[in-house]
Formats: sequence, C-alpha cells, structure tokens
Amino acid sequence: MNNGYEINPRKEAFKEGIAALTGLATSIVSDVLGRTIGAVDILPVNKSPVSVCGNAVTVCVRAGDNLMIHKALQILKPGDVLVVDGGGDISRALFGEIMMTVAKSRGAIGAVLDAAIRDVEAFERHQFPCWARGVNMRGPFKDGPGSINVPVSIGGMVIHPGDVILGDCDGIIALSPEVALEGARLGKEKEAVERKTIQSIHDGKYDDAWIDVTLKQKGVI
Repeated sequence: MNNGYEINPRKEAFKEGIAALTGLATSIVSDVLGRTIGAVDILPVNKSPVSVCGNAVTVCVRAGDNLMIHKALQILKPGDVLVVDGGGDISRALFGEIMMTVAKSRGAIGAVLDAAIRDVEAFERHQFPCWARGVNMRGPFKDGPGSINVPVSIGGMVIHPGDVILGDCDGIIALSPEVALEGARLGKEKEAVERKTIQSIHDGKYDDAWIDVTLKQKGVI
C-alpha cells in the first residue's frame, strides 16, 4: 500500500471450477449453498440474455474515479471477469465503451461493477456481458487512489481475486476455489430435480401436497 494505492499480481484462474460451474443458473447455485450468496441490486445492463463464468480480477476505487480500473485493464487475460467495487456510487460512470473495448480485446469475458456505467448500447452491440448498479452518462475523475486484486464488496457480497464469477440474467455470484466444485456438484443435482418437477407440471402430475402439509403444521388450515 502506497498513499492509498495497491497493485497486486493477478490470481491464476481456477479452470476446473470454472468448467464445472459453466452453464449452471446463479439461482440454483445460490440455493444449494444456503441461499445467502449473491450480489444485491447488481443487474445486467444487456438486453439480450447473458451468461458468464470466469476468473475475478478485482478493483477497488473511490467513488466516481476510474484511474485504477484503467490500470487493471493492463493485466487482464482471456477468461477474466473485471470486478469493480465503486462503493455503490452511481453519480458518475466508471466504465464505458472504450474501456469495454480494451477489456474485450484482452480476452475479458465480462464486467461487474458496484457503480454506474455508460454507453449501454455498446455493451449490447458487442455482446459483452456487464452487470452494474446503475447507468449515468456523466464521466469519472481519473485521480485515484485505488487497489487492484484485493477483496472487494459487490452488492454486499465479498469477492476475492481468483474467485469464480458466475453471472446470468438474474445477477452474479462469486465462489471461492474451495467451494466452487461442491457448488457445481450440488447445483447439477438440484438442476436435475427441477427439470423433473417442471416435466411433472407439463404431464399433469405435479404433486403440491406439501403446501397444505406446511400450512397445517403452522396451524393455518
């Protein structure tokens, strides 16, 4: 740390965990891991369906300033997801078309910002998945300070550099390498159960007896 600046090396991606989680729904993985993980109020800006699973490169900046995000773009590698803690401030956009183009050119597969972005149409046009707290056309300052590859808070969820970022139309979650494979295993099991439930609805065999059982236990009926 030097006068509020900190630049740490990029964490290598946990490729096995990324491969195992790819294609799973964030809602399912969140459910099987206790229904407590997941960012709040960080939603996709893209109009088309989005899905991403990759390696977290994290940045923490002061409100309205993106100097250290520009620096972080220099270390991105294919498969990375840029994760920016802007303190939830949406008074100025921290990320737009130029920065998105740089990130994409270096192989990044998405961006997550607890802050505002701008140039929304460009993210859709280039099919670059982005999740953010808001949109604002006003540009940022470029003075610093900030930190790269440190733990950050995104919508109340702590994300560490090297975590696996899983994102879709419902939002984003982050899984540490220690729990990524277990989350994937449990998620696939739940996904299979839900497929059977949906099929039973289509077949007219859906069993909803549990509703009245639960209400009787609560003394409602």
